[in-house]
Amino acid sequence: MMEKTEALFCIGCGAKIQTTDENSAGYTQPSVLQQGIESGEIYCKRCFRLRNYNEIQDVNIEDDEFLKLLNEVGQSDSLIVNVIDIFDFNGSLIPGLNRFAGKNPILMIANKRDILPKSLKDGKIRQWLMESAHQAGLKPIDVLLISAKKKHEMERVVALLEKYRQGKDVYVVGVTNVGKSTLINQIINYTTGEDNLITTSRFPGTTLDKIEIPLSDGHFIYDTPGIIHRHQMAHLLGAKDLRIIAPQKEIKPKTYQLNAEQSLFMGGLARFDFVQGERQSFTAYFANDLNIHRTKLAKANQFYQQHLGGLLQPPRKEEVADFPELVRHEFSIKEKSDIVFSGLGWISVKSKAIIHAWVPKGVSVVIRKALI
Repeated sequence: MMEKTEALFCIGCGAKIQTTDENSAGYTQPSVLQQGIESGEIYCKRCFRLRNYNEIQDVNIEDDEFLKLLNEVGQSDSLIVNVIDIFDFNGSLIPGLNRFAGKNPILMIANKRDILPKSLKDGKIRQWLMESAHQAGLKPIDVLLISAKKKHEMERVVALLEKYRQGKDVYVVGVTNVGKSTLINQIINYTTGEDNLITTSRFPGTTLDKIEIPLSDGHFIYDTPGIIHRHQMAHLLGAKDLRIIAPQKEIKPKTYQLNAEQSLFMGGLARFDFVQGERQSFTAYFANDLNIHRTKLAKANQFYQQHLGGLLQPPRKEEVADFPELVRHEFSIKEKSDIVFSGLGWISVKSKAIIHAWVPKGVSVVIRKALI
């Protein structure tokens, strides 16, 4: 480990070198750092991967830095590509992006299409995304559904970028965990070596606030850091539990017949109370590995206190002491709606009901028109 008095900086991006947080700027493995000190060339992991493998890695920056970057985007003459997570649309919106965009058009690329049930038609998803974007103040020129992990979909992505950028630069923006860097790496992989979008030359330079990817016509794709959304469930969990709550394949909905005064626990992360209404079915859309437990509303508090960290995981037993308390949100359902737990999933309510939704303090839960 470095002594606190030392101040070393990456010669690629200028970030202060650190060896503790892999997701933050300037991270370098201690063994690699020592090699860099000996050779006189110290690169952070992000710049090392970019320099040697043409591989983009996301880095998180603070809100103030991101706002400065968005101002720069608004003052440019460019195409803005906003990457969002279909599975967590509300949690992956950038507040006020429409204000920062200026006159620049916004192309919305909705990632993780493969997570939603195949029975759901693309046309309906696109219409829902467009309506949701308009409600949030965004007016994208188009919405493209993709699965960034699938290379064969890059032909459509590249074609749309060429169509809408019209010889201009491209800024790619998104919050953390939406798959932005995966998308850009796939674009680079698809086009490098072909007489297409991206030149085969090494990236001419990179700074902490963005990575410049040269296009064949002299313009650039700018990959910007992911902004951290404080209300996302992901920020409360470790890497092992993130794999449990973040779907890696098509989700299999689970339907529960509930009477009033029954509750569902999504691990120990969230709770759904059917407080009042006629007996009905509720369909839960969460990662397949997340365990859901049913209990009586009258016993729910006791059940949570007794089983948190055990039967109700995540969080794990050793994480319970630092886990935020669950906060109640009340909803009166008039029509078929989804109760959305930010970064976790949603439960579809089919008819009139009084619902209480519980999430960790600071995490958001919203109601929306039913997607399915």
